[in-house]
Amino acid sequence: MAEYGAPKVLLLHGWGGSDFPHWQSWLAAELAKSYGTVAFPLLAHPHFPSKNRWMQQVRALLEDFRPDVVACHSLANTLWFHLCDEGTIAPVKKLFLVAPPRLTCDIDTLKTFFPVSPPKTLCADEAMLITSTDDPYMTQDEARALQQALGIPMKVLENAGHINAEGGYGAWPWMFEAVQGENNA
Repeated sequence: MAEYGAPKVLLLHGWGGSDFPHWQSWLAAELAKSYGTVAFPLLAHPHFPSKNRWMQQVRALLEDFRPDVVACHSLANTLWFHLCDEGTIAPVKKLFLVAPPRLTCDIDTLKTFFPVSPPKTLCADEAMLITSTDDPYMTQDEARALQQALGIPMKVLENAGHINAEGGYGAWPWMFEAVQGENNA
């Protein structure tokens, strides 16, 4: 962990970004307010993402920032899977995979990211999958299959949609505590 026990946290957004009032922008602000070390970069062309461009950008961030904790939302989970498969990134202490899309997503704008397979390793000492019972981008059956393939715990949120501001996830105190290491479930 970073100096004084506070982790260095990297937040990776999905398609279109995670502007306020999304939980990732809320979390970045809360971490900064508590003198935490956080990186919340806007990935290149978030509305028209390129897997190769995003991978290059995140590889550089991981090497320069060296986070202890990474929290991915939506398409960033798919990006993380590609980075893990590549085998060139250093492991992090904690990884949160929040609201990943199905592994065969067929949205034309995102075609460079799919299909994807669950990686053999998640490049993390600890990882947790967080899904919603009514996510339009991944069913609970798909989420259970992904959890099984990854071999990690899963937290299921009731009726949280895509776990974004529209689903009621702006302020998310549980995630703040979990990222800080104060919450294990």
